[in-house]
Amino acid sequence: MISARLLNVTVLYGLFAQTRNTNRDKAVNGGNWRMARIAGVDLPNKHVNVSLTYIYGISTSSANKICEKTKINPMKKMNDLDEAELAAIRDVIDKEYKVEGRLRTEVALNIKRLQDIGCYRGQRHRKGLPVRGQRTRTNARTRKGKKKTVAGKKK
Repeated sequence: MISARLLNVTVLYGLFAQTRNTNRDKAVNGGNWRMARIAGVDLPNKHVNVSLTYIYGISTSSANKICEKTKINPMKKMNDLDEAELAAIRDVIDKEYKVEGRLRTEVALNIKRLQDIGCYRGQRHRKGLPVRGQRTRTNARTRKGKKKTVAGKKK
């Protein structure tokens, strides 16, 4: 039997509380839950213009332009789109944008080219320092990494 103290704790913290139905539950119960997949990325069930930003290389402005070109309401949820609308979005992205793997490889090749020609920016990339003229005496922790302890000057 459950002790009275344990029962009070479970009621207090809501351990047996009712959970809300999610889209996954609806799919199990006969609904048509699916996650849209564009450019190899599973997009969440949010507004179209927000969901498209989950794709590497598509910003909010790009997402709004895609919605404009495909004549899709940006406030529509991703799961409410039919296959024709998803196909239209895929076509626009494939034709006009470099996304995901293609974009990542292009950026990596650009950085490698800068390093190979030995220019200032390439040297900064190689050393792991800020490239665009930021100060490094203080700050620049994101690029330089965690602080390295240096022995103090002896008296």
